[in-house]
Amino acid sequence: MLYPHNIEQKIDFQVIRDGLKGCCMSSLGKERVDAMQWLTHYPTVRDLLARVREMMAVLTDPALAFPHGEIYDLREALSRIRIEGLFMDEAELFSLRKMLDYAGQLERFFATLDKVKYPLLSQESGIGSQLGNIITTIDRILDRYGKMRDNASPELARIRKEISASQGSVSRALNAILRQAQAEGILDKDAAPTMREGRLVLPVPPAYKRKIGGIVHDESATGKTVFIEPQQVVEANNRIRELEGEERRERMRILMAITAEIRPQVPQILETETYLGEVDFLRAKALFAIDMHAIVPEISKKPMIDWREAYHPVLLLNFRRQGKTVVPLTISLL
Repeated sequence: MLYPHNIEQKIDFQVIRDGLKGCCMSSLGKERVDAMQWLTHYPTVRDLLARVREMMAVLTDPALAFPHGEIYDLREALSRIRIEGLFMDEAELFSLRKMLDYAGQLERFFATLDKVKYPLLSQESGIGSQLGNIITTIDRILDRYGKMRDNASPELARIRKEISASQGSVSRALNAILRQAQAEGILDKDAAPTMREGRLVLPVPPAYKRKIGGIVHDESATGKTVFIEPQQVVEANNRIRELEGEERRERMRILMAITAEIRPQVPQILETETYLGEVDFLRAKALFAIDMHAIVPEISKKPMIDWREAYHPVLLLNFRRQGKTVVPLTISLL
């Protein structure tokens, strides 16, 4: 049975939309829920219902494990990098990598489905496998936590090695000064180096600040502690700041180079993102139907209704929240 367009004006279907959104795992899927419209084209409705029927069977088949992954909305970032010189940061690249990996998982999963039992889903084909080179490219510079690898470039490795050595030198010098000051009763036994304005400093009572020569960077809210950078480590701290600037510039250079490799494939990535949103939407419809113990109806081109033990979905959902029971109806208009 195909409903006329104006029936939505008579029924509050927001509860249906909210239920579907609750089954989505991405904003892209939720956008598809918001974009739902009434359809009256018989072949389109028939095919869409058939896809939902197959997805319900997949999700309830204990022998099948539907892939779980992450879907991100990267449209803004992908639009931005169309401009030469702009780049994706580590977080965006890591999200892209996880999303493409999920697209590949889905493609492999659908390809393994029984073509007789799942004639539509077994033909699903995203383009995740075509973008596997992007995953390889991103893996060259990011580790499994999404952080830039030390060996993303020889220059970055050199800079980070020098930063680590300089930080170790500063830490050792500060600890030596700290132990001496504690032995002289200038600092408490529980005092420890801390960070202020990106520099390692010592917490010193104001009365003793002249006994530890150096630069005062800050003081506590109570005024009972000042944070001093001893003169012995000023030069080393300055070098660390210089190296951190070099590291930022090298990271930016690496990200620009990786983005340049990805840029030509932006259209395909956007297609894959759209495909993942569609799969999320389809999965949400199936999950929602399973939760409501719904069945996929048989539809006819003829003006007829044959409902057996039927529940109004909106009424069912509203009554479920209230702990009430809906009485099913059997209606036939043939």
